[in-house]
Amino acid sequence: MATLSPQDQKRASYLLDAQNKAVALFKAIEPLVRPGVSEKALNKEIYDLGAEYGVRSHWHKRLIRSGPNTLLPFADNPPDRVIEADDIVVVDLGPVFEAYEADFGRTFVLGNDSQKLKLRDALEPVWNTVRDRYREDPDMTGDRLYAIATEEAERAGWVFGAELAGHLVGSFPHERIPNDKIALYVKKGNTDRISSVGKDGLRRHWILEIHLRDPEGRFGGFYEQLLTI
Repeated sequence: MATLSPQDQKRASYLLDAQNKAVALFKAIEPLVRPGVSEKALNKEIYDLGAEYGVRSHWHKRLIRSGPNTLLPFADNPPDRVIEADDIVVVDLGPVFEAYEADFGRTFVLGNDSQKLKLRDALEPVWNTVRDRYREDPDMTGDRLYAIATEEAERAGWVFGAELAGHLVGSFPHERIPNDKIALYVKKGNTDRISSVGKDGLRRHWILEIHLRDPEGRFGGFYEQLLTI
């Protein structure tokens, strides 16, 4: 891989710092994920907690999904649901620290349901496998990376549960750019290379998302973090 310019190194450092702060935030969130609280109430608790960790805003909506709601696309807004004793819960946040975005998602399991625990425990290994395959060919296209994510999900015994497997991340709210729903994402049809530079001449950075779904369609799980740093 080519040596990064000072500007590229600075951007990568900021993005990694934002993710490290998100990791600390999620450790504090975990005890809040509990039976008897609604998704909406938990969302508010997480928002309040974020202020203690330096989160000044979120670049995308805070997503808290439990049970069957974990199967729904990001864009959906299902009715509020109370988290149950043996539930699976997805938390997906886009906190902004200083001027840089993080995008971080994890799955929590309450209780001892063996299949939910199995899915949760499969997420990180699948993510790691997809990352390793990307590193073998960092010039691959977004379309190819999506295909790999789907392949590895199925190889592990699950269904890949989304139309995308990641997206750009940086110092801008990319969700608000309405005219490009292909090149900004790891998905079918994106023939741009992950390694391509942005209009500013700097290296672009990407989030890798793994969406696993129970083959019987009962629940799903989610794991995301920086791919290219």
